[in-house]
Amino acid sequence: MEVDRVIFQGSVPSDLNVVKDFLSTATNHLQQYIYDENLRFDLNLIINELVVNGVLHGNQGNRNKWVSLDIGLMYDCIEIRVKDEGKGIDYDPQKYCLNEKLCSGRGLILVSALSDKLVFEENEVIVIVNL
Repeated sequence: MEVDRVIFQGSVPSDLNVVKDFLSTATNHLQQYIYDENLRFDLNLIINELVVNGVLHGNQGNRNKWVSLDIGLMYDCIEIRVKDEGKGIDYDPQKYCLNEKLCSGRGLILVSALSDKLVFEENEVIVIVNL
């Protein structure tokens, strides 16, 4: 899918102390293009979940590894791409049990619920949210 306009591109080391400012910068760029506060909230949640997952699960918190984030705007959707330096993910939402108090897996369930398309390509997650 070809992006009409790049909203944000950047990378961050896998250090949660640095990630907070990185995410703030990235999500502030959304305000220039997305005026609907509810949609911006959903996009912020998706971006936060995916980047933090890349840091913690993909890169195992290794500060020498990076997570990249690309946010693009098309005429009818937003495309979010998050890539880490990990091995990739074997995501199966059917394996997650909502009744169990597991921390792992809930973020991707939220991302899936808030997105119109969720694609896993090795160590990259691609999310499409229709406008």
